[in-house]
Amino acid sequence: MNKINRKLEYALMALKYMSQKIPGELTSAKEVSDAFHTPFDATARVMQQMAQKGAILRAEYGANGGYQITKDLAKVSLHDLVEVIEGPTALMKCMNSEAPCDIHSTCNIVSPLKNLNHKLTEFYKSVSLKDLLVEKNTAMPMKKTEVVVHG
Repeated sequence: MNKINRKLEYALMALKYMSQKIPGELTSAKEVSDAFHTPFDATARVMQQMAQKGAILRAEYGANGGYQITKDLAKVSLHDLVEVIEGPTALMKCMNSEAPCDIHSTCNIVSPLKNLNHKLTEFYKSVSLKDLLVEKNTAMPMKKTEVVVHG
């Protein structure tokens, strides 16, 4: 249905890896690439994209350079990340382009798909990267049991 592309996967992998480090510690694209056996060029590209305009990361250049997370991942949505990596998104081309497609005037699914697109966008905006990447303790709480001793 709605597939996450490889670039987004690499971005999420890098962010999760970096979020588990000491705040302020730098991480290189090579380090992420080596840790997860991802292609270096693609990994470096998505990390650069996340650093452009201070989107999510900050780049420090030089021999001991690398990246660090600068945004609170609780305040960055999955939608924000998708737009940083892929640009403006929509289910169909005609929803993002200025010029409608050839059959726009007779298309009978524009309205329902615009509605679906809106719902999906709102959902992606409601999912923070912290919610997505931070493991939650899934253990069930212990039930209190009452012990009765008859004597």
